[in-house]
Amino acid sequence: MKHIYIILLVSLCLVNKVYAVNETEVRQTANYRVIPLPQEIIPIQDSPFLLEAGVTILYPSNNKKMQKNAQFLANYLQVATGKKFPIATQSNKGSVISLSLDKKHNNPEAYQIIISANGVKITASTEAGIFYGIQFLRKSLPVNANTNIILPAVEVKDYPRFSYRGALLDVGRYFFTVDEVKTFIDMMALHNMNRFHWHLTEDQGWRIEIKKYPKLTQIGSIRKETVIGRNSDIYDHRPHGGFYTQKELKEIVRYAADRHITIIPEVDFPGHMQAALASYPELGCTNGAYEVGTRWGVSDLVLCAGQEKTYQFLEDVLTEVLDIFPSEYIHIGGDECPKTEWEKCHKCQARIKEIGLQSDKLHTKEERLQSYIITRMERFLNAKGRKIIGWDEILEGGLAPNATVMYWRTWCGDKAYTEAVKQGHDVIMTPYKYMYFDHAYVSDRTNEPLCLANLNNITTDSIYNYEPVPAGFTTEEQKHFIGVQGNVWTELISTFPHVQYMSLPRFAALSEIQWTMPEKKNYHNFLYHLPQLIQIYDNEGYEYAKHLFK
Repeated sequence: MKHIYIILLVSLCLVNKVYAVNETEVRQTANYRVIPLPQEIIPIQDSPFLLEAGVTILYPSNNKKMQKNAQFLANYLQVATGKKFPIATQSNKGSVISLSLDKKHNNPEAYQIIISANGVKITASTEAGIFYGIQFLRKSLPVNANTNIILPAVEVKDYPRFSYRGALLDVGRYFFTVDEVKTFIDMMALHNMNRFHWHLTEDQGWRIEIKKYPKLTQIGSIRKETVIGRNSDIYDHRPHGGFYTQKELKEIVRYAADRHITIIPEVDFPGHMQAALASYPELGCTNGAYEVGTRWGVSDLVLCAGQEKTYQFLEDVLTEVLDIFPSEYIHIGGDECPKTEWEKCHKCQARIKEIGLQSDKLHTKEERLQSYIITRMERFLNAKGRKIIGWDEILEGGLAPNATVMYWRTWCGDKAYTEAVKQGHDVIMTPYKYMYFDHAYVSDRTNEPLCLANLNNITTDSIYNYEPVPAGFTTEEQKHFIGVQGNVWTELISTFPHVQYMSLPRFAALSEIQWTMPEKKNYHNFLYHLPQLIQIYDNEGYEYAKHLFK
């Protein structure tokens, strides 16, 4: 691998050298080898287009989404050239960049760009496709050039491989501000991602305002202290808290939608509910004293599945979640739910007997009770026009009829996604071994920020070379693998710069898995083109890991 790093270092030096030389020149040239790599870039026999002051960005009238797209492009071009670019709905004399909708594109996120001496034309069948064409143009330009830029004549034909291109941010362990969440969304947009999986509830903190249950944020959003490091016996003796009001949540939903990103909220149940139990102890099996979690790991304290008030609580919470988030999918968790409390709870055992659940060689009756909860809540959400996503543990006890499975437990082999696909369910691949970005980059942790202390380092090349559609499935079955997601869990990540460090440049590698067809991927080329994207990281003030540059 040593020669790869040398190539990357040389390329970075060359880029910097060119920029130093060009400071006195009038023009610079765009570089179309962006990340993620487009499907087709075809040179055209024509003179280049000169991006200079006076170029107007045109968008269709009476289309607010396209107006926002045009304004995004104007802002990006100003960063590159130092000049302002007007937006308009009608053509005027002079050079233009036109944004237009054309239903000939079959993929709703596909786009086409034609750059010639006459101007730049970006077309797509949807506003989202136009946005990705704009991102391509943005990433092809030198950053802070403060000069005119030459755009060589080309045709770009591009579309994503997967419809679900996700990233998860966990705010249950540590709370991040509205502005920090917006920055995370901007990071996703830069990498052509379209699904923000927002992990909003945890044992260690409840972060979403539920008006019918005010104690969830009055009590459940604050833990009295936090264990230091990787579950030592030392605590910081400082409270940690924070939550988002429904007004703030709706603001962030709009912010993401402007960038063509759908937020998928996660309210994790029946496990990972200790903060809710601290707020409303009557929802537990013991009705005893609970407190918001102060340590990491899996808690035995879960919702009581035997009493009807639990189901009413979940329906009430989900009803308010639906009012905030318009997404087709709602993530209900379903992971890491120990059954020890249910085994000794007379209310849970009575419910098991009432609905006739029995243990067999595949599942215990308590596992089937979890399936009962998930299926019942799925019916509730389906009746509201929504669908559920759950972690692959929702397969235990039998999979809910219309559920989408998020595969993560690599140590369980291929059973989870195989079983789901064979039953006709969609699967999102987010395996622990490759897509858990809280893990270390390298084995030597001497100069690394705090991260999980296990043997599974997740390097940029291991992410890049991961293939999310396993062999052995028919063409029709392969269609059930609808996407890939990277996860930023925050048990050991307490600041937002640390979030960025663990995410970048991993997002770059992830984006080519999500977007670029596998036969077009090449890790050597990816490294060669990465410095151009790094310049945007620097310009935006993003923290990022620099292991590849050593």
